[in-house]
Amino acid sequence: MKVTETKIPGVLIIDTDVFGDHRGYFTETYSKPKYEKLGIDVEFVQDNMSFSSQKGTLRGLHWQNPPYAQSKLVSCTKGKVIDVAVDIRKGSPTYAQWVSVELSEENHRQFFIPQGFAHGFLTLSENVEFRYKVDNVYNKESEGGMRYDDPTVHVDWGTLLNGIEPVLSQKDKDGPTLEESDNQFIYEGE
Repeated sequence: MKVTETKIPGVLIIDTDVFGDHRGYFTETYSKPKYEKLGIDVEFVQDNMSFSSQKGTLRGLHWQNPPYAQSKLVSCTKGKVIDVAVDIRKGSPTYAQWVSVELSEENHRQFFIPQGFAHGFLTLSENVEFRYKVDNVYNKESEGGMRYDDPTVHVDWGTLLNGIEPVLSQKDKDGPTLEESDNQFIYEGE
């Protein structure tokens, strides 16, 4: 496995080892001891999957507030996406900064996003299957979110969309800015 650190400490890009032959391929998508050695020492308790039928579907930017905050290990098992993590920890030296990575069924790449980050993705193909491993259960009352086009964060969706009008849920269209949101994360240092 190859791990790449991003400009935001703790947010990691993981390239899994893929073993292929004429029959197809095999890759190990999670092994607790191996991921602990990478510094991902969380107890995953729930797996989620989403499906997006249209190219240009934009999901996010979402999080769950404490005590139901979630770290996520995400991957795209069918199709292709650009995945985005935004640091929303008030007081963090990288507050409101974002990083992105392309995830696809071809590259088998994973993205680890710790607690304290908003998360979203944009589909670059039709019929996208997206998987999440999370370290806390879903709790509706803890849901948080912000506008995908928040002017203080400046995620470059325009370049990522390449002229495509994003397909959004009403919740994502009408979401607050990061500053207006019910974001309860406080940076506690490294």
